[in-house]
Amino acid sequence: MKKNTLSYCILYLFIVLNGNAQVRYDSNYISSYYLQKVTQFKLMPKSTGSIVFLGDSITDIGEWSELFGNKTIKNRGISTDNTFGVLARLDETIASKPTKVFLMIGINDLAKKTPDVIILKNIKRITDQISQYSPNTKLIIQSILPTNNNFTEFAGYQNKDEHIIWLNNQLSLLCTRQQLIFVDLYSVFKDENGKLNKRYTYDGLHLNGEGYQLWKATLLKMKLI
Repeated sequence: MKKNTLSYCILYLFIVLNGNAQVRYDSNYISSYYLQKVTQFKLMPKSTGSIVFLGDSITDIGEWSELFGNKTIKNRGISTDNTFGVLARLDETIASKPTKVFLMIGINDLAKKTPDVIILKNIKRITDQISQYSPNTKLIIQSILPTNNNFTEFAGYQNKDEHIIWLNNQLSLLCTRQQLIFVDLYSVFKDENGKLNKRYTYDGLHLNGEGYQLWKATLLKMKLI
């Protein structure tokens, strides 16, 4: 564990042990786009037995229903969303009692310099709520993807490698402890230097069409869809 990540962990333990301690970080998730999407989701016809892809812009961009040829798949990605935003709107996903939820979240938290342990805590809260209120839902946690700092469009998202790796390791352990499914997309999409393979991106953060095809192939290989 590198110095910066270790300092986050020490800081978090201090918070836990001292209830009066406060750490400042940007937990905001509200935007006009977020509200537009959430109000749509809540007014959609209720249906059970669906498959939900839940996350941020990387999920939002995917044409999941067409990609898999499956009309039961719902896209619940919202561009710029973070773990706080997913928690705030999780009731809509839980209410539909989906058969499966594919979750990928965290990169926007990292861009806002939210401590790794807070991100992990929020993801655990997401898994706990789904397990409690929709116990028959199979939850699949997908790793945070690598980024590529050879692209400059999303500079604030770059050079978070140690945090992404630490979080992905912790998410894998969380899945082992809670008997959830972990999908290591990080290893699938990284190049020989540990960066998001330029074949699958135009901006170093989001995926192109080939990237979504690779994502699809990975889930099919694991027989998750």
